[in-house]
Formats: sequence, C-alpha cells, structure tokens
Amino acid sequence: MVEDDKKTEEVKTKTETSKKKTTKKVKSKKTTEKKTKRVRKRKKKSVVLSRGKRKRAVARAYITEGSGIVRVNSKLLDTYFNNDFIVEMVREPLKLAGSIANKVDIRVNVYGGGIMGQAQAVRNAIAVGLVNYTGDEKLKEKFLEYDRFMIVEDSRRTEPKKYLGPKARARKQKSYR
Repeated sequence: MVEDDKKTEEVKTKTETSKKKTTKKVKSKKTTEKKTKRVRKRKKKSVVLSRGKRKRAVARAYITEGSGIVRVNSKLLDTYFNNDFIVEMVREPLKLAGSIANKVDIRVNVYGGGIMGQAQAVRNAIAVGLVNYTGDEKLKEKFLEYDRFMIVEDSRRTEPKKYLGPKARARKQKSYR
C-alpha cells in the first residue's frame, strides 16, 4: 500500500508540472496574435487594372500611384524592348497624358505573339489604364483622335487554315485538263 501511495504522488507531481507548461504555451500564443494584428493595419494603395490585346499578344497593366516608372515583365521598358522605335511607340500614351504619367507607376505583364504585337498590346493596356485611373474624358478623346487603336482593341486575327490546302486560302492545284 505504501508503494502505491508513492506512485500516485509521483503521478500527481508529473501532471501538475505538465499543466504549468501548457499554460505557458497558451500565453505565448496570445502575444504572437497581437503582433500579427499590428502588421495588418497598413494602408492599401489603389490599383487600376487594364488589358490590351493585339493579334495573339495579351498585356495586363497595373497602374498605381508612384514616380513614373514603367516595367514590362519586371524589366524596365527600355531593356525589355531594345528597339528605339518600339519604345517610342509604347511611350506615346505617356507623352499624350502629360504630367499624369509622372505621378503613376505602371507594371505590365505581357505574353504571346511577337515583339510588335506585344508592344501594341502594352500600348493599348497603358492607354486604357491611364483613362480609367484618371477618369478623364478629355484624355480619352485625345487618345482616340491621335490613334484609335490606343483605346480600342484591334479585332483582326489570322484566318485559320482549311482542309485541302497548305494555308488559309491556298488550295491544292492540278496540272492536267
């Protein structure tokens, strides 16, 4: 009997110490919750999303308040398009927008198509995004007057290939009769 009493006392002391440890863990969880709540109270920037298309190229532009930086696929505009003519063509909406372009950062993701199709899709996305960001009808009219395809997507696409021919319109030819 005496041995049984000793065993029960040992079990009681073990459970008491384990209870103390669990209460300490609960306190540490509460302190971490307070820290995460503080981090989440940041002010969100307003973002305007726009899309531009040309042939098979699709561009998505994200316009936020900033200092006038333009990035295409996370590279600067000049480094992504190494041709000066293409860079100037993409910058046309920024030049027409004037001082508004220096107050926004533009991030564009583009995929599909060739270099020229991608450039025209980026140009379209930037122009539509600037109009949506400012909400200015005069700017929209300015873009439409300069070049309609800055605002309106070009609906022309390549014609699909048909049967009995190598291309869309060409057909198999016969040399007899």
